[in-house]
Amino acid sequence: MFREYVALKPEELPRSYYNVLADIPFKLDPPLDPETQEPMSPEKLLRIFPEQLLEQEMSTERYIKIPEPVLREYAVYRPTPLIRAKFLEEYLGTRTKIYYKYEGTSPTGSHKVNTALAQAYYNKISGTKTLVTETGAGQWGSALSYAGAKFGLDVKVFMVKVSYNQKPFRKTLMNIFGGSVVPSPSKLTNFGKNYSDEHPGTLGIAISEAIEVVLSEEGTKYALGSVLNHVLLHQTVIGLEIKEQLKKIGVIPDMVVACHGGGSNFGGTILPFIPDVLQGRKIDLVAVEPESCPSLTKGEFRYDYGDTAGLTPLMKMYTLGKDFVPPAIHAGGLRYHGAAPIVSKLYHERLIKAASVTQEEVFEAAKLFAKLEGIIPAPESAHAIAYVVKKAKDNGKETIVFTLSGHGHFDLNAYQNN
Repeated sequence: MFREYVALKPEELPRSYYNVLADIPFKLDPPLDPETQEPMSPEKLLRIFPEQLLEQEMSTERYIKIPEPVLREYAVYRPTPLIRAKFLEEYLGTRTKIYYKYEGTSPTGSHKVNTALAQAYYNKISGTKTLVTETGAGQWGSALSYAGAKFGLDVKVFMVKVSYNQKPFRKTLMNIFGGSVVPSPSKLTNFGKNYSDEHPGTLGIAISEAIEVVLSEEGTKYALGSVLNHVLLHQTVIGLEIKEQLKKIGVIPDMVVACHGGGSNFGGTILPFIPDVLQGRKIDLVAVEPESCPSLTKGEFRYDYGDTAGLTPLMKMYTLGKDFVPPAIHAGGLRYHGAAPIVSKLYHERLIKAASVTQEEVFEAAKLFAKLEGIIPAPESAHAIAYVVKKAKDNGKETIVFTLSGHGHFDLNAYQNN
């Protein structure tokens, strides 16, 4: 039996990002100034982000060209493969066809590199010297550290303390690429000093610490690995490639699935399919999140801060509240209290669906997938696997595609404890 493996040629790598804001029949609610509660002025945001990324954040142009230096770096690992999970199908005894898009071939093992390279490039050409960021499980921190090394930028990372302790090899990976990383809450910022040494940390706190540093040091900018429009825009290389790969084998999906934390992986996977849904094609686009941090399935759709200190603009999104402290689940990348405004609006308008799974289901599915398909998935990615396994057991004739957003080679401690 030969594995059904759909590869694209290097010249078939997407040359432009897809911007869903050009096609959706509604506008997103504007970000609000945390001081005035009025729509945020671009001038204030320029202290945090370079002008080019702000332009992308607000753009309604359908396709935005990928810069040649970024394409050159993408060519190291893109296009990524689309693989049929034949062994999983046989084990489940299902008539459902299951395909997965494998993003673990990137230099740091996850999809986060797609936007890290773009953000590093735009910061470099705008004169930025240092990028400051936060990270949960470490995928984003390692991706930005790699991108910083590629484009000659210093990178400082505040890593959520519980993940910092659970995933020591992510710290090592960041250091290899020249990134510096500290556990958050830290004693390096005034905001971090408000918390005890025993506090597990949250992405909201880590974002606040990063923003505080950016606002106090010249030559620094902030880089975010999820949530914002431009981040999801860069990730659409995933969905664009999936569509081209499915076209090659004559497959039309009935369902497209991805794990969901802040929305970068999910958005990058499904946004290129939104025009098909708007044209009446029946495709279920499903975000799968942890039962313990269910921003879409249990959150409120309202304005909220992106960080705990209230330094960021308020965004209209599904949120559990900026002060929400999730349990110390091993899928650290899915611990964020809110969802991307684009994803939130699509969910509110019922163009996409959402579901939650338990940590027990996640690791059971992850171990099964590793044994059958030969890839140890990141705990985050395994949320999608757990949902797909559930749906495939229904034994329908549909075709399901999901994104395996990264491998779990740096997450073996999590497997050991589950």
